[in-house]
Amino acid sequence: MIKQTFNALYYNKTNMLPAIESKSTNILFGNKVNQYFIWLKPNNNFILSFVRGRSKIKMAYTGLQMFMAKLKQLIHCNHDPLINNDPSILSQRPQFQLLHQELGSILQTFLNIHQHHHELKNFQNLKTRFKDAAKEAEDIVDLFLSAVYFTKKGISPDSNIFKTSLELTNAFMRKYITTMHIENMEMDLIPNDVYCKSRGLPTRSYVFEIPLDLENVMRSIESLKVELMAINIDDMKMDSSSRINGLKTQSTTRNPLGMKKPSMKERVVGFDRDANAIRDKLVEDTKKLCLTFIVGMGGLGKTTLATRVFNDPYVVHHFHVRAWVTVSQAYIKRDFLIQTLTFIGVQQDLEEASDSQLRGKLHKHLMRKRYLIVIDDIWSIDAWDDLKLFFPHDNTGSRILLTSRLNEVASLAQPHGYVHSLSGLTEEESWELLKQKVFHGNECPEWLIKPGMEIARKCQGLPLSVVVIAGILAKEEMSKDLWEKIACSVTSYIVSDKKGNLETLALSYHHLPHHLRECFLYLGGFPEDHWFNVKRLTWLWVAEGFIEEAGNQSLEDTAKAYLMDLVDRNLVIVAERKFNSEVKACKLHDLVRELCQEKAKEERIFFKACRPPNEVIPRLIPYEVVAQYKQRRLFTNQDITIVNLVHPPIPSIRSLFYFHKNPRLIDDTESEYFYSFSLLRVLDLQKSKYEYVPQSMALLVHLRYLAIWNSSGFPSSLCNLWSLQTLILKTSYSRMDLPSNISDLVNLRHLWSNAELFLLTIEKPMNLQSISEVRYGDGVENFQKYFPSIKKLAYTFSSDEKGRFELLPYLEILKLRRGFHKNHIWFPATLRKLTLVKCGLSWSNMSIIQSLPNLEVLKLKDNAFEGTQWNAGEQQFRQLKFLRLEKLNIVQWEAYSTSFPCLKRLAVWFCGDLEEIPLEIGEIATLELIETDSWSDSVVKSVERIQQEQHDEGNDELKITVNGMELSFYISKDESSESE
Repeated sequence: MIKQTFNALYYNKTNMLPAIESKSTNILFGNKVNQYFIWLKPNNNFILSFVRGRSKIKMAYTGLQMFMAKLKQLIHCNHDPLINNDPSILSQRPQFQLLHQELGSILQTFLNIHQHHHELKNFQNLKTRFKDAAKEAEDIVDLFLSAVYFTKKGISPDSNIFKTSLELTNAFMRKYITTMHIENMEMDLIPNDVYCKSRGLPTRSYVFEIPLDLENVMRSIESLKVELMAINIDDMKMDSSSRINGLKTQSTTRNPLGMKKPSMKERVVGFDRDANAIRDKLVEDTKKLCLTFIVGMGGLGKTTLATRVFNDPYVVHHFHVRAWVTVSQAYIKRDFLIQTLTFIGVQQDLEEASDSQLRGKLHKHLMRKRYLIVIDDIWSIDAWDDLKLFFPHDNTGSRILLTSRLNEVASLAQPHGYVHSLSGLTEEESWELLKQKVFHGNECPEWLIKPGMEIARKCQGLPLSVVVIAGILAKEEMSKDLWEKIACSVTSYIVSDKKGNLETLALSYHHLPHHLRECFLYLGGFPEDHWFNVKRLTWLWVAEGFIEEAGNQSLEDTAKAYLMDLVDRNLVIVAERKFNSEVKACKLHDLVRELCQEKAKEERIFFKACRPPNEVIPRLIPYEVVAQYKQRRLFTNQDITIVNLVHPPIPSIRSLFYFHKNPRLIDDTESEYFYSFSLLRVLDLQKSKYEYVPQSMALLVHLRYLAIWNSSGFPSSLCNLWSLQTLILKTSYSRMDLPSNISDLVNLRHLWSNAELFLLTIEKPMNLQSISEVRYGDGVENFQKYFPSIKKLAYTFSSDEKGRFELLPYLEILKLRRGFHKNHIWFPATLRKLTLVKCGLSWSNMSIIQSLPNLEVLKLKDNAFEGTQWNAGEQQFRQLKFLRLEKLNIVQWEAYSTSFPCLKRLAVWFCGDLEEIPLEIGEIATLELIETDSWSDSVVKSVERIQQEQHDEGNDELKITVNGMELSFYISKDESSESE
């Protein structure tokens, strides 16, 4: 049964490569299975060229981690309960162990010598070959696991699922593929039906994959190891010698950029507020030596701003000594000392002096003087730890101004120092800079103003973009049509400019550690101006295998840490924050997105099959290009039918994203194309509406992330997807029933839907960590039995049941809807966020919530509590930082500043009966924002009094908004009429 199942699955892989015979013996599946497994013709040159590849593309190593983890699970029989003890799995454990050992060994070798040889051409080629060999091995193992799983589930290769799959693939290929040549192999090598029947194989007109058994993969790995050792022994000697010589050269060669004094030949546009803030910080009356940092992404204008401040007349007058040194990534201590001394006028005997003598000279010339040192473009905290020893701390009011792309350098250099985060130019400032660079002080012709302002706007505040596009415009004719054409595709013009290109931003990419590179480049596959929801992005990164385990920390938390690292490096922009400053959504600057796409193409991270909006017929991209590079991810905005027409099925694809502007209903014929992607791990189809979940999806047993818009219910066939970690189901209905066998999804961690999920019963416990709104037929008390690991839960009570949530030991986020037994409510001490909707509780129950030691967020909505009076009393909400009251019938609210000692944000919405917000609330030292609406005039007046009292006490930090507008600009109707 397994042989037939594996055979049917394997032939369903349609990689368009002709199948050929081979004398290869089994290394994975055993002699009996092997005869059904492979057709290989003795052609070592073809096999080796296919495994090695000829690409000289760099490789990130993170993609291999998930496969290595899978092999380890198979070795230790803890991969999946259904197949762990299957005889077919157990018999192959030695082969899995050997493969794991060899891949781990060669991976470690790569990591050991990468630092010295990453630019060597031979080394790049070896990395690419290794990556391709690992991909081939992973495909073979996953197909084998699919066969074992389907056999266990009793799915026959003669079933309609398999027959339909084979028929559709054949029909598709006959219709759209005519001739094709790959390497030197001709199509006539494909076995005919007679050959298939003679060997007990399913008959079909075409077989499109050359499967590589592990014997060939292992042979390739052994070859790679030998060549790597040769690089490690021979080239390292030569490279070490060249690096020593390079250091000698560097130590006697001055960096001309570092010695160049910053000039102000042109008027600096923008940064007025930034320059004033930094200048005031530099000249403030503090005697101790202080650091000031300017941080921001590459090309944002950090150096320009620092130059403006450095040459400010007041700053020049204030400091006795000033010096400017550019450090960059290649920091050399001796260079820094000589450049600084040269800048302050000390030039005699510098070359002959030792490092310690240079340090003594610098210290002597700065001692007892008020100095300003600008250290431009610093990349490493290690560099600062070295540099800080050069500067005397003699309480003269000296300052050091540093610029960096890395927030981490600033926070570590001086945790309590002043860090100025540069946000870029406004649209008006961008337009001023563009006019200055193009017209050099002359007036802009009237007909160019509108397209010019649009061009400036699309530069998104990045001075680098403005300067580059201005250079292009200055060389072209002053034509309105041309400027309008450029305005339609500003980013493409910037990228096409040879001089301005992406070199500045690429420095930030090359400075990334390896574990962040694929995470970063991955973002470039999404549409322009896409906002990334942090929660879903982390789910995707985990599903893709980008995230490595880090001690007891969850994979999702590690993924968040990765994202925060990219934010701190100013490669990812924060689009939206939560009340506690946590990032809720992020995005990419258009130029950074272009960088991602360029580098992703080099590294083969993803492939894009997108039709420009003004083209009706999609662009045909040569299939050979996609197949040759074994692309793992496909991003497309085309219809599913067009994707298959233009890009024949590629089984190596592990992720498929479909971004269509307008969701549309997919018919049954189109939905069957998923048979072509049997090894998918990630499938995002939220922009495709399905009347029914396609039957073909039930075969995608390696899926770890599935997002789909389904017009019907939750089909039990999806419960075959045993690898699934994240399931997102959108529907047009308000309710969706979950099948009891959903517990077959043993790896499911996150279940989300826009509908209310109803689970009548469940067969066995699950590893679920988060679930959107659910109603459970067996009640809360049984919930813990089947969902012991739940961390985030939205629960709807189906009756007057008891709220025994203290039985959930890991629960952190809880949302409750509708009434439950008011005298039986318990919450776990682990709870951090609590939302109550239409619960109808008594205000006397609030003491239970007040006692929660870790509660940070409390939202009360739609009569969550009934009663007109809430007296918070003297009991504290110990950790509460955000309180939201919405649509409550409360009239009187009594509270003290001590009731909420940590509150940062208060929101009161649609509480029309509320008389006032307690004045004592304004006395909370941590309070940053009060927001409300104008439904209650008395509430508005109370917040006005709070603001006035706080202003009188010298607290102007408290921000108050009414209907989204700051109170200082808000004028009530009464005041408006009086003024008239």
